Amino acid sequence: MPAYRRILLKLSGEALAGEAGFGLDRVRCSEIAAEIAAVVQQGAQVALVVGGGNFFRGIKADKTGLQRVTVDRMGMLATTINALAMTDLLIAGGVGAETMSAVAMGPLAPPVDRGRALELLNAGKVVVFAAGTGNPYFSTDSAAALRAIEIEADVLAKATKVDGVYDKDPVLHPDARRYEKISYAEVLEKDLAVMDAAAIALCRDARMPVLVFNLNEDGSIGRASRGEQSGTLMT
Repeated sequence: MPAYRRILLKLSGEALAGEAGFGLDRVRCSEIAAEIAAVVQQGAQVALVVGGGNFFRGIKADKTGLQRVTVDRMGMLATTINALAMTDLLIAGGVGAETMSAVAMGPLAPPVDRGRALELLNAGKVVVFAAGTGNPYFSTDSAAALRAIEIEADVLAKATKVDGVYDKDPVLHPDARRYEKISYAEVLEKDLAVMDAAAIALCRDARMPVLVFNLNEDGSIGRASRGEQSGTLMT
């Protein structure tokens, strides 16, 4: 049985690229969609926010000479590509799903509508939020925090490449220490690279718990939904 009734799952765009590091890896995307479908079938309600880094990383693109606002808008389009792909794969896996966009996109996806999103979640369908917050200068982490608060999720589950929050980069420092629990204030004070400060502040003010876990462990999304997944809980 799920430990959380309603979950906002945040995926990076890179997670969908697989080993190639760019674009969409069909096998990996299908695996992730199947895990999400299994969680829904077990009784949890799931909404999804996906980044766009497998197609476009806004901050790095500043070197192109483009304006930051333009760069961020391009990133919103990248998240929409990923959202449409995950919606299609979820439906193919037998779970109803719908993409909602923070930016008006006509026939591609309806606009974000909280009431409609809650109806879909209560009906056992997955809501996939696209285009971030719809505003430049805000990351998809901030979008995930905002959507989690809007839909009154029980937890924001942030899938990463490592099994939680560390006091320093565990890839570069073998002696890095993982936190099982940590406060929002400590994350901000120590400038730990978990989420951007705006996202953490949103979660802090709304008392939205954040579970940081390793997506690359088999069955990790299911274990996270059941409260069994090792990782770090930020409260």
